[in-house]
Amino acid sequence: MSSGTPEAGRTPPGKRTVDDGPARQPGMTDVARLAGVSAQTVSRTLAGHPNVQQKTRAKVLAAVEQLGYRKNNAARMLSSGRSRTIGVVTLQTTFYSRANLIFGIETAARGAGYAVSTATTASLDTAAIEGALSRLAEQDVEGVILSVPLVHVSPRIEQLTRSVPTVTVDGSRTPATEVVAVDQTLAARLATRHLIELGHEAVWHVAGPAEWLDAASRGAGWRDTLEEAGLPVPPVLEGDWTPASGYRNGLVLGKIPDVTAVFVASDEMAFGVVRALHELGRRVPRDISVVGVDDIALAEYCSPSLTTVAQPFAEMGALAVAHLLRHIADPGAAPEPASVEPALVVRASTAAPRTRA
Repeated sequence: MSSGTPEAGRTPPGKRTVDDGPARQPGMTDVARLAGVSAQTVSRTLAGHPNVQQKTRAKVLAAVEQLGYRKNNAARMLSSGRSRTIGVVTLQTTFYSRANLIFGIETAARGAGYAVSTATTASLDTAAIEGALSRLAEQDVEGVILSVPLVHVSPRIEQLTRSVPTVTVDGSRTPATEVVAVDQTLAARLATRHLIELGHEAVWHVAGPAEWLDAASRGAGWRDTLEEAGLPVPPVLEGDWTPASGYRNGLVLGKIPDVTAVFVASDEMAFGVVRALHELGRRVPRDISVVGVDDIALAEYCSPSLTTVAQPFAEMGALAVAHLLRHIADPGAAPEPASVEPALVVRASTAAPRTRA
């Protein structure tokens, strides 16, 4: 029986009648249909993009309110059109350095009134990074911090980093990203120069993975410092940031009689090197001096305590957040790269070679 009105019997999207059963949650397409715009415009409106016209923004927010679309998130956006969330892309890893960097990011973001959404990737494959960036974009994050090296920049990565303000923290970049990084070449120079000044006439190197820009920069700094000092450049031993790879390379180094000093590209690999040398009866630093990079919390408690080049991970995270928030506030501003200087921390794992002592 008709109620006498043309709309009788129709149920708005996201609503239900008594006999409908469980209600379907309204989606972005429902909001777009009601507002008369595209789903992409809805996404950009809720992400706070400045190029959405005010009239369009008002229609989208009215549709969000009417449908109850993502009510918890939308309620935070209604007054400002912003999600107050930043995203972080990072590698799936238990490395201390990455965890400490994320801690710095989360602490700084929370202090600025932002939440952090993290998307991890199991590899540095371009498709994996594209997927992580896409997941964050779908969450309407206002900006992204990339904590992985961009080995290859695909058109999709280029598009995503142009549409969402992005800061990288390892030195790699796309034309649209802003870079906040530690001077890794200087880190290597500090470590290598320290060993040279102690009197070592050859400094070997255990490098990180070749696809990591940090590893390449440290290798270049080590090589340049040796060449400038007129010293030979030994063959590079390749690791993968893990203590196990340091251990394997330590077993090689410990069997070369002339080795008296080694610069290792990370503290965790250096722990493996020291363990291998101990097992071979090569004493650190009496027989071989070892320098790492990072100054993670365990470095001071290695036996002997590890000389290393400290990287201020928490400070880096906070600086990345500061740059990202500036980028969000003024997307059209020219990027302002920032470089943080590392510092040498001398402990008990380095000494003059026995011939000089």
